[in-house]
Amino acid sequence: MIITDLLIIGAGPTGLFTVFEAGLLKIKCHIIDALPQPGGQLAELYPKKPIFDIPGYPAINAGELVDNLMDQIKQFQPGFTLSETAVSLRKIDDDWFEVITNKGTVHRARAVAIAGGLGTFEPRKPDHLDNLAQFEDNGVEYFVKDPEHFRDKKVVIAGGGDSALDWSIFLSNVASEVTLIHRRNEFRGALDSVEKVQALKDQGKINLITPAEVRELKGTNHLEEITIEVNGESQSLATDFFIPLFGLTPKLGELANWGLEIEKNAIKVNNALDYQTNIEGVYAIGDINTYPGKLKLILCGFHEATLMCQSVYSRMNPGKKYVLKYTTVSGVDGFDGSRKEAEKAVVKKID
Repeated sequence: MIITDLLIIGAGPTGLFTVFEAGLLKIKCHIIDALPQPGGQLAELYPKKPIFDIPGYPAINAGELVDNLMDQIKQFQPGFTLSETAVSLRKIDDDWFEVITNKGTVHRARAVAIAGGLGTFEPRKPDHLDNLAQFEDNGVEYFVKDPEHFRDKKVVIAGGGDSALDWSIFLSNVASEVTLIHRRNEFRGALDSVEKVQALKDQGKINLITPAEVRELKGTNHLEEITIEVNGESQSLATDFFIPLFGLTPKLGELANWGLEIEKNAIKVNNALDYQTNIEGVYAIGDINTYPGKLKLILCGFHEATLMCQSVYSRMNPGKKYVLKYTTVSGVDGFDGSRKEAEKAVVKKID
């Protein structure tokens, strides 16, 4: 049995930053995640994708952000239960919760923070392709985990959103040939990305085919060719990989059976105070929660985690007032005995 102060379900950026904010309050954390490594979607789906809305970073790769968060929290020595999914939540008494995973690992904690991102998620597949399953992992990929996998290969990307645009841009410097296919002429993505694709098309670095749709996959043991329909006419296109990027279908999974108040596949929380759910002592932060004015941004998840940890502290220390101290002044004391603080710039004695 694993016993901790705060049990965090989800090792994405919001879950990881929660460990830091909790550590400042001397709250010990343990994290459960279904993936084999920390980082959530950043590590699993697009570790090389640049993120542009993290304060202080004009741009930072998703994988690098995860590495920085892990480095930031190591002084607080969090525990991890990885490759396991939380399947049940039970309130033992007013002070303790019990969470059991699909592999039977029992966790007990004073409070629970659900930071599961979009929950469990599956790619939206082009199900109109009859032999799609035949080529999955044999030329059909739904995520770009390692761009080097496509080095010097012919790649066809289908989609009209940010992921399709961003990966077309990125892989134009990796693959020998990148073709972007969309069933419409208009793209629903960031204007900057659309303009970059236009520029790369003009330079001959991206083949853009619109409006078009993939109709057939061909190959023996590996994908070799696709058939596309353009203005009612069929065309064949040789390729090594087909990457359909039509978004993800989020699912709450077992969380939906925990008695939480759910709205539009998200967990309702009290955003006026501490992001607590309808179950006292259980919180939801990051993309998995919903409230009026909710924005699904990493920086919003960081904010929610910060306020939530103050509430957990009050729950664990009833009647004890916590006086907020700026880390720039007080430094940071880790559970490993380390201390990080600003260097003393003046050391000379004044006579």
